[in-house]
Amino acid sequence: MNKNRKKVLVTGAGGYIGRHVIKALLEYDCEIIAVDLKLDSLEEDVEKIEKSVFMDDTNIFENLGAPDICIHLAWRNGFIHNDDSHIIDLPLHYNFIKNMLAGGLQNLSVMGTMHEVGYWEGAIDEYTPTSPMSLYGIAKNTLRQAAEFLANQFGANLYWLRAFYILGDDLKNNSIFSKIVQKEQEGEKLFPFTTGENKYDFIMVDELAKQIAAASLQDKVIGIINCCSGKPISLAERVEKFIEENNFKIKLKYGAFPDRPYDSPAVWGNPSKINQILKNEK
Repeated sequence: MNKNRKKVLVTGAGGYIGRHVIKALLEYDCEIIAVDLKLDSLEEDVEKIEKSVFMDDTNIFENLGAPDICIHLAWRNGFIHNDDSHIIDLPLHYNFIKNMLAGGLQNLSVMGTMHEVGYWEGAIDEYTPTSPMSLYGIAKNTLRQAAEFLANQFGANLYWLRAFYILGDDLKNNSIFSKIVQKEQEGEKLFPFTTGENKYDFIMVDELAKQIAAASLQDKVIGIINCCSGKPISLAERVEKFIEENNFKIKLKYGAFPDRPYDSPAVWGNPSKINQILKNEK
């Protein structure tokens, strides 16, 4: 056995992003522990633990194998931005992180979101001020601040992995892309849409997973790390491309819905830190 082999714990391993992160981690020589309430959909040959990480277990670090790295992806209702669960679950995430760090965890990666920032025009980097405008964004932003405090208190590395607009594996999420797939399968001819003029930073879920794995397995770049493409594309352009790529017949009905008040005309991630990490791998 390689004594230098890193042991990586992934929470929410059976979820939309988690399953892809497990696949990405298998490209590295590391030991993987997958944790989720259910892991039926996880076919990979890794250690699997079906349990909740929100039991306020003060020995949870040891009970989950004393990993070198924890990638905390577990989160409910990530595509429903104003669901009350984001606020209700916040203390559970805090206790989990605190107990893991108190137990001896040295490297903590947590899935963040550009929705922590709120309304912003232009590139987002680690210094961009945050003023979230949804319960999802508020909860993630609060957890980030608490995680930064705890990591500093316990002398651990924190990797806050801020994701942008995710697509791919589209029937496994609740994004606009999954809704288009569903409506196409139902035989609908028109899909009610916004103006589609807003520009976002889109990233495929498998590329996001590669970035999460790469960022979590190194220790040269820490703190807030944008997991993104760094290239803004209009929603209309990306959705039209998605429809074309899949040879769908459905058409967009522009202007059926107003744009969300917290979506800016153009927002994207500054990719300098993730690009540095990926460059260092080569």
